[in-house]
Amino acid sequence: MPGDPASTRLDAARRAADLAALADRAEPVDLLVVGGGVTGAGVALDAASRGLDVVLVERRDLAFGTSRWSSKLVHGGLRYLATGNVGIARRSAIERGILMTRTAPHLVHAVPQLVPLLPASNAFARSLVRTGFLAGDALRALAGTPSSVLPRSRRIGAEAAAELSPTVRRDGLDGGLLAYDGQLVDDARLVVAIARTAAQHGARVLTRVGASQVSGDGALLTDETTGETLALRARAVVNATGVWAGEVDESIRLRPSRGTHLVFDAAAFGDPVAALTVPIPGETNRFVFAMPEQLGRVYLGLTDEEAPGPIPDEPVPTDGEIDFLLDTVNTALATPLTHADVRGAYAGLRPLLDTGGGRTADVSREHAVLESPSGVLSVVGGKLTEYRYMAEDAVDRAVAARALAAGPCRTRSLPLVGAPGNPARWEAPRTAHALPVSLVERYGDEAPTVVASATCARPLDPVADGIDVTRAEFEFAVTHEGALDASDVLDRRTRIGLVEADRARAESAAREFVS
Repeated sequence: MPGDPASTRLDAARRAADLAALADRAEPVDLLVVGGGVTGAGVALDAASRGLDVVLVERRDLAFGTSRWSSKLVHGGLRYLATGNVGIARRSAIERGILMTRTAPHLVHAVPQLVPLLPASNAFARSLVRTGFLAGDALRALAGTPSSVLPRSRRIGAEAAAELSPTVRRDGLDGGLLAYDGQLVDDARLVVAIARTAAQHGARVLTRVGASQVSGDGALLTDETTGETLALRARAVVNATGVWAGEVDESIRLRPSRGTHLVFDAAAFGDPVAALTVPIPGETNRFVFAMPEQLGRVYLGLTDEEAPGPIPDEPVPTDGEIDFLLDTVNTALATPLTHADVRGAYAGLRPLLDTGGGRTADVSREHAVLESPSGVLSVVGGKLTEYRYMAEDAVDRAVAARALAAGPCRTRSLPLVGAPGNPARWEAPRTAHALPVSLVERYGDEAPTVVASATCARPLDPVADGIDVTRAEFEFAVTHEGALDASDVLDRRTRIGLVEADRARAESAAREFVS
């Protein structure tokens, strides 16, 4: 039941029990979802909360693909407004507001974005940015997001700009333009929260389970940990595998583009408060962002490069992309950053629909729900901010096409686990110590449970010196969040693995909990 705290728990025992139950099942499930990224998890939650019998399978781990490689921003759609795509801009602002005020306020917070006014920015460029920020204010108001959640944009002086971004160039600095957007504590944590909320409503969420021979009425499932298979029948099947969608439905044509980020110590940017937002030379509405993040990091992104060919499990940034990001951000810094300052890097592939020629940066971010000849419904395109809207669209299509007995969509106001108002509230005993701020930021209302449910020694100790992740969080990843191996813990339940040196220091602690 949704009010039972145990209903949100994903662990190896629940996985084994769910697989055994499916192997013995004679009747088809209502909906099979293939893919455990943000879209697939969103589809599972939408369908399960409508009362449907749902199974989600993911060949690897939750948020294994594109969903963990984002900028960690919940965009309000300003860029799309600038290109004339009013529909996606408005939807993005609405979906951002839903996350920040109702479904995941513990995971999405306002982040200031600073555009420094430097000599290279002429009057036209400045007025363009200011007009865009005012349009963003209008979008926020239209979406019903209060200014107490997302403050209004404004111009600030040079001293205030330097306080927000201490390493910005001071020579010729004429203040800055400041706006606010939504920032995720972490994208992979959002996916895990959605998946656990789907489980709370009865969905079976199965990682390390591959799907083959996928058709509109089921698939052959393979437990990747044992090799055992079972044929699962379903009344409807949704393919939410992102850039791998063409492997499930060969009729789909995608045009992936690669987005690369670099990882720095926050000290390299003077421990900034705001996301330094730097115009890309020669572009009118594209920027790179240096964003303060958890674990004392700054992420610098983002590129948009064609990525043809086979889809890798983990895309790799190119030297050219790294140079581009450094060169661009250095136009706004007093002291240039070099390759030696880079602590890590990551890249993700956007599952864009192939609409013909032109740059991938100009390809529409609209999503589509496509039906294959065999009846599989595939969700392709789109962007992380609109995952809930995309999921609603896909489930609506499945319900209509297969005459499923489902209630109305509920996800506009359904709090995820950890958010205020989620019914599965643990009665966690008081702890003898104050909870670390970083733990509360990652877990919201579940933070006391993370510590109270821990059975390990020294639960509030860091997993390694200088890393603000506790041993209790590692244990919780395994006992409640479906982590099955050390990589799940280090690379997706936490983001320690983004810096290889940190990964090496924390790996023994991770293995302690999955052995």
